[in-house]
Amino acid sequence: MSSLLIRHLDTVVTCDDRDQVLRDVDLYCEDGWIRALGPNLPHTAQTELDGRHLWCYPGLINTHHHLYQIFSRNLPQVQNLELFDWLTALYEIWKGLDTEVVRLSSLVGMGELLKHGCTTCFDHHYVFPQNAGDLLGAQLEAAQALGIRMVLSRGSMDLSRKDGGLPPDSVVQPVDEILHDCVRAIEAYHDPAPGSMHQVVLAPCSPFSVSEELLRQSAPLARQYGVRLHTHLCETKDEERYMLDRKGMRPLEYMASLGWTGPDVWYAHGIHFNDEELRELARTGTGVAHCPISNMKLASGVARIPEMLELGVPVGLAVDGSASNDGSSMLEELRVCYLLHRLTSSAAAPSGYQVLKMATRGSARLLGRTDIGSLEAGKCADFFLVDSRRLELAGAGESPADVLATVGLRGPVDTTVVHGRVVVREGALCTVDEAKTAQQARACCRAYLSR
Repeated sequence: MSSLLIRHLDTVVTCDDRDQVLRDVDLYCEDGWIRALGPNLPHTAQTELDGRHLWCYPGLINTHHHLYQIFSRNLPQVQNLELFDWLTALYEIWKGLDTEVVRLSSLVGMGELLKHGCTTCFDHHYVFPQNAGDLLGAQLEAAQALGIRMVLSRGSMDLSRKDGGLPPDSVVQPVDEILHDCVRAIEAYHDPAPGSMHQVVLAPCSPFSVSEELLRQSAPLARQYGVRLHTHLCETKDEERYMLDRKGMRPLEYMASLGWTGPDVWYAHGIHFNDEELRELARTGTGVAHCPISNMKLASGVARIPEMLELGVPVGLAVDGSASNDGSSMLEELRVCYLLHRLTSSAAAPSGYQVLKMATRGSARLLGRTDIGSLEAGKCADFFLVDSRRLELAGAGESPADVLATVGLRGPVDTTVVHGRVVVREGALCTVDEAKTAQQARACCRAYLSR
């Protein structure tokens, strides 16, 4: 039995149903679960920490990423492109992916997420070059080395340029091959048990890179195996025009016609939904992963998050792919999200605390998880700690529940705990050698970009 006790925490922002903010309490964890939370607990533990001056938050949950893109960041030739042209240019690099590129880029991306308070990462991997090896296995190896909770996706593309899509032939696959490997991935890597450290989602890339047949067959397959469905949707006006020209329908209507709405479905971006579509998302419980920094960098637009929240649409937060964000910090995403909607929606924008809940409870809902996202007895022991005595937080302590979005946190958190295990200590990873990993990643990236 492993146990962890943190005594006299200055503040615990629980994000529970009552929105409790607790002061001077102890937090006791056993075998990966929170067993007790309250003042002066009688417990003892193998590891005990002094929580005085520390603010404690539920682990952030990233609901959309493309970790393989870590090694195609900050490329001058794509910096000023919008989505379709940006994708067309980068596919020429991404077609060179292999297991070592995916393993090391995943270590780098998820390592950064952990250092900035993220304890669960969903990765949307959809590029499977021929003979590239077991790319999902490489991702899971990286996640296990770091100690992060991970949701893998068996993404897919079956429309290449010759079919009217964007990717080259070398990274698309026939529908039957994709579906066969979806079953393999679920059976090999999906753990549905409470507290699971790894699960699988079926995630065809987007309506403009996959066929109607692939979408149609993926939905019942996912439901047969009890896994969730994810794709990009309504990210740009180009996508909207593409669907109207080829299918005679707006993107959401098209997806709904193929069984792709419901509480087991969430979309990345969701910028260009109209009023009726927002109501349909709310009615069906279909979710949206909000990626504000990526949307800004690619000039895609501003998602209607205040309206979504008002209607009850499930909304989570995400960093999106590193090549359209150039970073993997959920803390940065929190503050940008808050500021973007203050700019565009004024008083209707979510508060700092509401943005935090979007990144915790909201994100957990998108992933279908009730065991993460808040701090209370019976939930997974996923959380991070921030020392309130930091210079950059002086004068900002009136509302710890809002501060991460309103003021922001520069630099890593002090401690990150995943399933009761300390994985970041004093702002540094303690499960892998950071310097060695960075050195290996740089060498691998140079070789990859020169292919």
